[in-house]
This record gives sequence, C-alpha cells and structure tokens, in this order.
Amino acid sequence: MITKKDVEHVAKLARLALTEEEKEKYTSQFSDILDYFNQLREVNTENVEPMAQPVPMQNVMREDKVELPFIRDEILMNAPLEENGYFKVPKISEEG
Repeated sequence: MITKKDVEHVAKLARLALTEEEKEKYTSQFSDILDYFNQLREVNTENVEPMAQPVPMQNVMREDKVELPFIRDEILMNAPLEENGYFKVPKISEEG
C-alpha cells in the first residue's frame, strides 16, 4: 500500500511541488497500479516461455569500414558558443 508519505518522498526526489489534492490523487493511483501488478503475479505462467521481444527481429549489422574522422571545426560551426576548440556551456549549479 502506497502512503501519502511515499508520494511526498518520490515527489521530492523528482523535485516536484505537489498540492495536497495531487498527493491524495497520486497516492490512490500508485496504489491501484501496485494492486494491478499483484494481480499479474497470480497469473499462471508455468508453460509460457520467456521472451525478450514480442516480434521476431534480426540483428542488422553494417559492414565495418574505416571512415574519415569528424573535423572539429565543422562540428563547432553548429555550436552556439565555442571556446578553445570545445563546446562552451553554462555552468550547472549543484544546488536545486
């Protein structure tokens, strides 16, 4: 059973600000989802083979061939900011 405290914890991890109404709503919805998974556990899968892909697929491999490397100046032409041959991006703060 999911509690309101569980929803608050997940919201904090996701950096979401939820209203009291949303917390109640998500508590109910998450509990319903877990109840459904518990129902799935009751399904008899004894003679069902495991599968990783529902549609038959074949690995598509390309020929391994040597190609010219990218040219840095051509790549940096698309950069909004560039400094000393590198992309320049804004500093990211560790504080939330």
